[in-house]
Parts: sequence; C-alpha cells; structure tokens
Amino acid sequence: MTEYTFDTQLLIDGEELDADEIKAYIETHIKGDCLLVVGDDELIKIHYHTDTPWKVLEYCSDLGDIYDVVVENMVRQENGLKG
Repeated sequence: MTEYTFDTQLLIDGEELDADEIKAYIETHIKGDCLLVVGDDELIKIHYHTDTPWKVLEYCSDLGDIYDVVVENMVRQENGLKG
C-alpha cells in the first residue's frame, strides 16, 4: 500500500538554484517521501511522493519557471485505474 497519494514531478528553470536548499525546504515543510532533487543552478528536477502536491508546485513556482509538471495518483494506479 502506498503511504502518499501523489507522485509529483516537475522541472524548475531559474537562476542560482540550489538543489540542497530546495531539498531541505521540501523535507522540512511538505510531508512526503522518495524525494529527489537533482540538477544545477539553472535547471532542477523534482520528484516527490506527497498528499499535497499543490504545496510543492507553489514553492517551486516561487523559485523560477516550472514546467513538465506531472501529478499522478498512485492509489488509483495501485487499484488498476488510470492515475
């Protein structure tokens, strides 16, 4: 059984992005698991399992342009439905 409902993925296009800082903020302020924050100071990829994907999107949109946003419902997928 999945602990969190949504698999949240996106890219952030910005300037002076800090992957460690972004990771620390998400871990501290948004409950979830399986967090990946990778990239450089201009492009970051986020992957996170959470029940509140809108919080991830809101935070990341303050850092730069977000795109390639994917939010999938893992509970539905677990039950054989389209996520």
